[in-house]
Amino acid sequence: MKWFPIKILCILPAFLSPAVHVCAGDTLSAPAVQTRRWDKRVHLKYKRWERLKPTQASLQYAGGMGMFAIGAGWDYGKRCQWETDFLWGFLPKKYAGEKTRLTFTVKQNYIPWSISFDPRWTLEPFYCGLYVTTITGDEFWKREPGKYPNKYYNFSTKLRPYIFIGQRFGFNPSHNLLRNISAYYEVSTCELYLVSKATNRTLRMKDILRFSFGIKVHLFRD
Repeated sequence: MKWFPIKILCILPAFLSPAVHVCAGDTLSAPAVQTRRWDKRVHLKYKRWERLKPTQASLQYAGGMGMFAIGAGWDYGKRCQWETDFLWGFLPKKYAGEKTRLTFTVKQNYIPWSISFDPRWTLEPFYCGLYVTTITGDEFWKREPGKYPNKYYNFSTKLRPYIFIGQRFGFNPSHNLLRNISAYYEVSTCELYLVSKATNRTLRMKDILRFSFGIKVHLFRD
């Protein structure tokens, strides 16, 4: 996808300070802890087997995991700052060659803090993470096939690790099933692009960066 300037959005974190997230179910003493108006992420703290219940669902466009990918995951951590998602995607035949390909991705997000403008609207001005994606097809491999000279290909064509940064803007509906609905974008790159940039100075940043967009829904308010 085309690269465009994101300087204005990316400087937001520099002017903000991290704060503790407030999780639903936590017991806080009013005199000891003050809830900060600008940092109120609403989360649930499940117990025992309830922890296996997914707390979020997402739909993403692009990002190296196919044209579209859909998945489910969990948010957790002492400050509810971690998210883990499993996504299944597809790449149409027109982009994949002979036939449509399927992808599978494991994604890890880290969200330092968020901003609440009012009880309904929230902004996560910066988050980051990594993910690993794989694609179906016998022509893709984890190890270099014997038909190629030794170390002719130094990278796996089956697995691709990515790193990314992003921003997310959300809405908190008054609904028992939905805690938050948010739209996000991410800027990502993989190890192959980074090595190519280091060894080829003619490559520009827009040649190694990829943009993706998505929608995430946090579930189960009660």
